[in-house]
Amino acid sequence: MPKWASGPTGHPSFWKRAKKELSAADPVLAEVIKSCGRGGLTGQGDPFVTLVRSIVAQQISVRAADSIWNRLDETVGGISPDHVVARNEAELHGAGLTRRKASYIRDMALAFKDGSVAPALWHEKEDEEIIAELLKLRGIGRWTAEMFLIFHLLRPNVLPLDDIGLIRACERHYAGGDALAREDIESLAQPWQPWRSVATWYLWRSLDPTAVAY
Repeated sequence: MPKWASGPTGHPSFWKRAKKELSAADPVLAEVIKSCGRGGLTGQGDPFVTLVRSIVAQQISVRAADSIWNRLDETVGGISPDHVVARNEAELHGAGLTRRKASYIRDMALAFKDGSVAPALWHEKEDEEIIAELLKLRGIGRWTAEMFLIFHLLRPNVLPLDDIGLIRACERHYAGGDALAREDIESLAQPWQPWRSVATWYLWRSLDPTAVAY
């Protein structure tokens, strides 16, 4: 198994407890959770795949991201650092990526291969430490780093304040469709601690029945 292919898989052990405590703390969120039915966050165990998915998804819809992901996966013969490095940027662009995203993803694959990225060490670090390391990679902004914390490391208390899905869901469920400022969402999320990742996942799900995954 490659040295980077490590990470939690399956549903996190805290999920049921988080649902119960969030429902007790926030009646609006309780209704959202109830309406979403079964399902939950699922770790995929591969940090490279998670980061590539996050870059692919930047500034586009879930449906568009899924389409490009499938084309990219077919083009390279399976998403892995070795397979991505074996293709040039033009081939990655031909799979539907912008030229900039193709460059970011290929550079990241090289970083995984040469060891300058070491995900095995991140399990022992705090969220903000990991975000700081990820921000050193081209194409990785804070939103992408937060997606990595949620979907790869299954960190329970991440609040991605720049995520358009979270913003829209909060506006729909808490403000009757009116715009909310960043500080408004931070205030709404106070009762969600220490399970803000779980709350965010359900709010995403309330907008789209297809479970978000990276």
